[in-house]
Amino acid sequence: MTAITPRSIPFFNYAGAFAAEEDTYIGIFRDILRRGAFIQQRDLVEFEARLAAYLGVNHAIGVGNATDGLLMAFRAAGIKPGDEVIFPSHTMVASPASAAQCGGVPVPVDCRDDHLIDPAAIERAITPRTRFLLPVHLNGRTCDMDAITAMAKQHNLTIIEDAAQGLGSKFRDRYAGTWGLAAAYSFYPAKILGCMGDGGAIVTNDAGIAHRIRLLRDHGRDEVGEVMMWGLNSRLDNLQAAILDHQFKDYQTIIDRRRTIASLYQQELGDVTQLTLPPAPGSDPDHYDTFQNYEIEADRRDELKAFLKDRDIGTLIQWGGKAVHQFHALGFKVSLPNTERMFQRCLMIPMNLTLSDEDARYVAGVIREFYGC
Repeated sequence: MTAITPRSIPFFNYAGAFAAEEDTYIGIFRDILRRGAFIQQRDLVEFEARLAAYLGVNHAIGVGNATDGLLMAFRAAGIKPGDEVIFPSHTMVASPASAAQCGGVPVPVDCRDDHLIDPAAIERAITPRTRFLLPVHLNGRTCDMDAITAMAKQHNLTIIEDAAQGLGSKFRDRYAGTWGLAAAYSFYPAKILGCMGDGGAIVTNDAGIAHRIRLLRDHGRDEVGEVMMWGLNSRLDNLQAAILDHQFKDYQTIIDRRRTIASLYQQELGDVTQLTLPPAPGSDPDHYDTFQNYEIEADRRDELKAFLKDRDIGTLIQWGGKAVHQFHALGFKVSLPNTERMFQRCLMIPMNLTLSDEDARYVAGVIREFYGC
């Protein structure tokens, strides 16, 4: 076994991400502040236009965060108290909370081996009260939207997509977030496209939905300040929009780099029998993955996590190590075997632009050391 030179690798290097473009970011700050361009100025309009053009959608609307985006999407789509919303329990609680806050009834279902919602589980969960499907595109991978849209059409259901982790990923050459009535994206700092705080966007091809969301994000006010409905205060900050617009100009380069790191992990860890890795880039012709996260499954997961921590390598088990249905205070009483098994084994290892090839090989080498291979 080759000796490994120790190094420190955080799960996400927030300071390093800023330092890599510090002068550029400071220039953006100065420009915005000197213009006094704080709320809903041209920088936001330009970013919204760039995002819409990239995705090929009619409307992109910057909002305060992806959770607000989902909530507003449900409200704009006309959710009513008691409407059932089917969602994958393998997600952040924010996904179903957005429906619950509108009076909807979240219905958790199981995931498949790729950690995404299982269309067969959706089919089993549909009842006469089901009104919405909420697929969640996780880790930079798009759900099986052919099957999901077919079910939505068959049962007259509305799709609202949680694409918080999905920007740029595709299923059969169609972007995550462009399949349903509306979708929400997150620009949290650790996202592939991340700002310096909270941020999000909603996209839709429906002009009526877009109009209602623009009202909802700004206290229900229209362009002349007339209040047309009860709304929220959830506007994407203009400074954050300018930062995002700058990053977005090189978005494909960012995705390419993450796919390179994923390929390195595949090369270094693909023969470790105690691990299940995500599909390698290019291995599945139906999917184009952007690797927002690199989530593995591992034998002796907790021991491996501790071993990596001792070697100063940061890892993450999403959402406190629990699926949504496992938070008992929420009142769910279902068993979802595949999701529960996955949460006993899942672990995210470092995946971001501050990671060098040598860093990725070091992480892989320490994992191999743990398993004695």
